[in-house]
Amino acid sequence: MSEIEQHLRVRSAAPDWFQQTVDQIPEPKRLNVKGCPIHYLLWQPLKGVEDPAGLLFLHGGGAHAYWWGHIAPFFRANFRVAAMDISGMGDSGKRAEYNATLRAEEIRAVIRDAGMGPKTYLVGHSFGGFLSMLYAKLYSESLAGLVIADSPLYPPGDSDNRRRRANPMRALRNYATFEDAVDRFRLRPRQPCDNQYIVEYIARHSIKQIEGGFTWKFDNNAMSGRRFDEPFHEHLADAKCRGAFFWAENSALVTKKMAQYTVSLMGPEAPLVVIPDAHHHLILDQPLAFVAALRTLLTIWDRHRYD
Repeated sequence: MSEIEQHLRVRSAAPDWFQQTVDQIPEPKRLNVKGCPIHYLLWQPLKGVEDPAGLLFLHGGGAHAYWWGHIAPFFRANFRVAAMDISGMGDSGKRAEYNATLRAEEIRAVIRDAGMGPKTYLVGHSFGGFLSMLYAKLYSESLAGLVIADSPLYPPGDSDNRRRRANPMRALRNYATFEDAVDRFRLRPRQPCDNQYIVEYIARHSIKQIEGGFTWKFDNNAMSGRRFDEPFHEHLADAKCRGAFFWAENSALVTKKMAQYTVSLMGPEAPLVVIPDAHHHLILDQPLAFVAALRTLLTIWDRHRYD
């Protein structure tokens, strides 16, 4: 086993479903978008699947494609599945400046490069959900459906942006060893999660080696409060594709009122799907409930993919 493989091996006890899922190793892909290298993971559909739809997962702020590593393989029976690293995060490159329009072009480029076809389903968690709102406004005709998972969208006039800008990211710390960094990994916002094996799995994919030690795989400049300086509520209201909102019932960021407001922007037929006993990082603490709910929704939608 190589040193990299040793670093990535999860030590915590894990159930069989998790190990069987993450053992389905994706193809790492890389392309250049507007001068920045963009990395994504691709899981091909299972053998014998005819006319698979495309399914692209977008991670939250400071996260990366492997946050979906235990989720994405569940959908290979019907889809060509990908999860991407947004610029400034994961194994994608840095930019001098970041904005949602550039990142929408990154999403579009990945969908094309992965061969996802004319209609793709887009699933965005937290900050990834915000980016998907703009993408759905710009390229609704290319989407079969949009799922936003616990993105904290406030009604106009609320003080959300002021609060976010008032809490800038701290400078990234360096750690002497890989395991030191793993031990210091923390979810933001803080929340309980009984599935330590999943938290450890994403932690081990969150670290890179630098001169003199190890640090996190994101650019602090990509995490500034300016990333919320967009009228995302207008973007979502202008989207012309079917949509749904997945709400983590115990979310520290999204209230029931906010969830209802967000889904109201998606039209009268958009469902509000509540994941019970889930906190903001619902794909970590309630992964199987999330998979079951998303499978059900996509099965219904895929019957009318080209409507």
